[in-house]
Amino acid sequence: MSGKFVKIAAAVLCSWLIAAGAASAQDRSSPNQIEGSVLSGGSPITGSAVTLWAATPEAPENLAETKTGDDGRFTMSIPGAPGAERSLYLIANGGRAASDSASGDNPATALISVIGNAPPASVVINEMTTVASVWTHAQFIDGTAIKGHALGLKIAAGNVPNFVDLGSGGWGEAIQGPLNAGQTPTMANFATLADLFAACVTRATDDACTKLFAAATGPDNKAPTDTLTAAQSIAKAPWYKPERLFALIDQFYPVPEGKNLRAVPYMPYLNFSPSAWVLPLKFTGGGLRAGGKGMFDSEGNLWSGSNFTVGWQAQESLWQGNAAKLAPNGRALSPITTGFTGGGMEGGTFGVAVDAHDNAWLTNYGGMSIAVFDKNGKPLSPPDGITFDGRLGQMQGIIATPSGDIWALGISENQLVHFPKGDLNAGEIVCEGEEVEPCKSLLGPFFLGIDPQDRIWVTNGIGDHVTRFPASDPSKAERFKTGWSGAGLAIDGQGNVWVTNRLGNSASGAITMGEMVVAYETGLNPEAIMVRSMSKHRNGSISLLRPDGTAFPGSPFSGKHLPGPWAAAVDGNGNVWISNFVYPTSPITQLCGVRTENCPPGFKTGDPISPPGGYVGGGMQMLTDISISPAGDVWTMNNWEEFESCFAETPDEALSTRCGGQGVTIFFGLAKPVAAPQIGPARAP
Repeated sequence: MSGKFVKIAAAVLCSWLIAAGAASAQDRSSPNQIEGSVLSGGSPITGSAVTLWAATPEAPENLAETKTGDDGRFTMSIPGAPGAERSLYLIANGGRAASDSASGDNPATALISVIGNAPPASVVINEMTTVASVWTHAQFIDGTAIKGHALGLKIAAGNVPNFVDLGSGGWGEAIQGPLNAGQTPTMANFATLADLFAACVTRATDDACTKLFAAATGPDNKAPTDTLTAAQSIAKAPWYKPERLFALIDQFYPVPEGKNLRAVPYMPYLNFSPSAWVLPLKFTGGGLRAGGKGMFDSEGNLWSGSNFTVGWQAQESLWQGNAAKLAPNGRALSPITTGFTGGGMEGGTFGVAVDAHDNAWLTNYGGMSIAVFDKNGKPLSPPDGITFDGRLGQMQGIIATPSGDIWALGISENQLVHFPKGDLNAGEIVCEGEEVEPCKSLLGPFFLGIDPQDRIWVTNGIGDHVTRFPASDPSKAERFKTGWSGAGLAIDGQGNVWVTNRLGNSASGAITMGEMVVAYETGLNPEAIMVRSMSKHRNGSISLLRPDGTAFPGSPFSGKHLPGPWAAAVDGNGNVWISNFVYPTSPITQLCGVRTENCPPGFKTGDPISPPGGYVGGGMQMLTDISISPAGDVWTMNNWEEFESCFAETPDEALSTRCGGQGVTIFFGLAKPVAAPQIGPARAP
């Protein structure tokens, strides 16, 4: 080839490469495409206005708009990259469903799909995606606007797939998995809600929307105007007159003559009214068995110490569990079966603290030690844990304070332990036994918290009082009367102290407490006495103390909703959540806090906001802890399952591995979010 042709060919090749590179760069900068369908019960909705939004900490951004075709399909572009701070969602308004016998647009149709910051190639918007998106985002959604702090939005969007497959609009993996499909009423609650919304979208009866909106009106007496606002009204007050909505199923979908099933678009549907329209899901794995306390790290992951190890014929006398870590969507992050091991971890208790560096501190019964792990599960404590040369007894509560200190309690030896600035090597046993304060005021110290005045409050498992002392001078201890066998404790932003009394304030509680003291002093195990009494009498109570230690008016609080209170947690609104440790099913209870402006109209401090018997469902067992996530999800810890297997000298062989409870149950979007890690009183993110 001549030099002339070589130069021409080189020039052509160079021009082609430049053009190709430009085209490639143009392709890379082209907006992503979303293809989707708007459906109602599987039938297309024609002419629905679809809007793509980006949720942010401020007002959401309108990114794109389009309309569905005759087949209910749509295509739109996503301008730019979503970004970690944004969560994308699609809202479909109006249109006419193919199964709608009426003519013209249905303005009451409003459906949503939250797709997060990594949207799928195709997406469905229907009643199922609406229920999943609204319930997970209940604390962030208002009308068509979703906004909130980045972590909360990320967690909420990440939990939508637990309920629904965004690509098909059908069931998600977790809700139809073996832990939930057959063990909880959540699928039926979920599908029934979707059926009710579909009845309005398809105008199953002429007055379907009118009846739906009347039944979905919440305690604020504001009637919804479309299916999306109806879903929000129900999700934000799921306890409010649930029977009204359930009654509509028979009106919208009567059983045809000669048939067995209702002709609903989504199954399974409920056969009787729920006590509340909640959608709890159960999760386990990562070595979690009989979890005690739970604490969230800065990314919303939950840390817990297990009483027992998976597969063991564990009993109350043989604690050998390890540490477990679950992601905000319930997925296990710790190793299967064993969890995180080492560092002296052996038999976790109601003691977990996450410090400002995301290190997890866990107390132990089996190892009589304190174990510390970094955020990746690497042990930071010695192989046998922190034991103070074998001086520690069985350990329980542990907290991190705003100043960076770590405080822990030893229940069996009446010990108070302190790590200044969280230094593993600078820890000290402040006191033990009953010779000096504050240990002189402690009787089986169980849990602790720190108030806004830098004072530490301690519950006493074998007493009827709490102990308070300044963090700067523990010798200045004071006692304040509560109820029998204090366990959990939570301090709100104003410094009010909520204490769970497992045996209440009744005469039977006093008798049981006396039996426990005798057992404790003679070296026997008082826990069997307590657990059996809790399940038999079911008369627990909650004491509320003002910052000065005086009783709040109406305290102690008791009732059917507090059969065996164990833990207390304050949410971002100052309302209080209580777990219960009773057999065979344990409810959770929401109480109106001191800031009554954040309670429903007419409620006063201590009133139960939850149903008369508390929130139930989700395969819950005997609960220890209750925790509020940065997304407002309420996590409950299934601690024990068959307590006779825990205490029997020779348990039934078939039940011999069922002392420990199974995993956690999560109620999504039920509480005002709390910043994590929680160090000091709870606060909104």
